[in-house]
Amino acid sequence: MRPYIICHMITSIDGRLHPSRFTVPAAGIPAEVLRGHYEQVTGQFGAEGWIVGRKTMAQMAKGSERPMGDVPQVAREPHVANRNGRDLAIAIDPAGRVDGDSKDNVGGDHAVAVLGEQVSDAYLAELRQDGVSYIFAGPNGDDLALAMEQLAAVFGVKTLLLEGGGAINGSFLKRRLIDEFSTLIHPAVDGLAGVQTIVDYHGTDDERPGAGQALRLIGCETLEGGMVWLRHKVEDAPAPTP
Repeated sequence: MRPYIICHMITSIDGRLHPSRFTVPAAGIPAEVLRGHYEQVTGQFGAEGWIVGRKTMAQMAKGSERPMGDVPQVAREPHVANRNGRDLAIAIDPAGRVDGDSKDNVGGDHAVAVLGEQVSDAYLAELRQDGVSYIFAGPNGDDLALAMEQLAAVFGVKTLLLEGGGAINGSFLKRRLIDEFSTLIHPAVDGLAGVQTIVDYHGTDDERPGAGQALRLIGCETLEGGMVWLRHKVEDAPAPTP
């Protein structure tokens, strides 16, 4: 069994990802009111952690790599550090590229790295020294289904928020690991072609990462300032009509 995964994102009306590019609020609508909705909604899910990709986590856990010298060989098995009952801050980092001091504490949550088995023993030693937990997602770190099952088995989590960049969200969609979409539509537009969207799977033109899945609206609410909160349950797509 794996956790229930909610892809919780904020977007402009054209599906873009970066609020710094959005048009400004209309007259009389405080920007801080719109900004506050995301965390307010987040608190309603009762999730026990959140998932982002390597690039996002690198921005949140800034620091510098420390030379570790010669280290003993480390078994490729889950390592659980001192969680202290905290929520989990989970980074999908197959190659082990996130570096930074005090990575155990990311916004007050306990850091967990999802790695590929090919990462170096020195990197695993660094994570242990930092108090970071880690699990492995297969040899190359791309077996996300295995990683989610391990998170449930090792940490006992039942609900997680997927708050990644478009590429990570797209990978979860492709692997049918998203149970629900929670989308906050900001009353704004980006407008530039090619800007990253909230789901941005990198594949060939003939791929359909959402194939076999369908969305059912389970919630729609207009929040203060004109932001719209949509919730969609992900279901198996119905069989084609003969």
